[in-house]
Amino acid sequence: MFDTMTVTKIFGGLCGALLVFLLGKFAADMIYYGGGHGEEAAQGYMIATDSGDDGGAQEESGPSFEEVYASADAGKGERVFNKCKACHNVDGTDTTGPHLDGVVGRPVDSVEGYAYSGALEKVADVWTPENLSGFLENPAGFAPGTKMGFAGLSKIEDRANVIAYLDSLGS
Repeated sequence: MFDTMTVTKIFGGLCGALLVFLLGKFAADMIYYGGGHGEEAAQGYMIATDSGDDGGAQEESGPSFEEVYASADAGKGERVFNKCKACHNVDGTDTTGPHLDGVVGRPVDSVEGYAYSGALEKVADVWTPENLSGFLENPAGFAPGTKMGFAGLSKIEDRANVIAYLDSLGS
């Protein structure tokens, strides 16, 4: 029933299938990671937003965050928060990201049931307006290794308005 040629064909078929699977994995890695050996690749996706026309850089001579935050408009912040709604709720329920109602003054990584990366605990203890501003400006720069793939809010006014809106929600 099984002669040498049949066994050789079966073995060749298994080797061929393994080769196809390995080549498929190689192609998928090239597409997902973008190629290149030795480069550190993060598993995640960047959420593209309208970053305005200032190029993401704040001028050194501009007003401080405290000055801008003192005159922040929660109504404008609610409109800017629309960029955040893809991943965050303000009704106490978690989605891709943790809920943000009551975030101002709350300890970092403190929402029950949400699996944090642990990167935030290394840079801050409490979500003060200043910490939130630094994080919202450049999440990956503020807390390297964070799970948040958002590009950030480059305008200091947008950050202050969003934080004022979140602060107006309370806990």
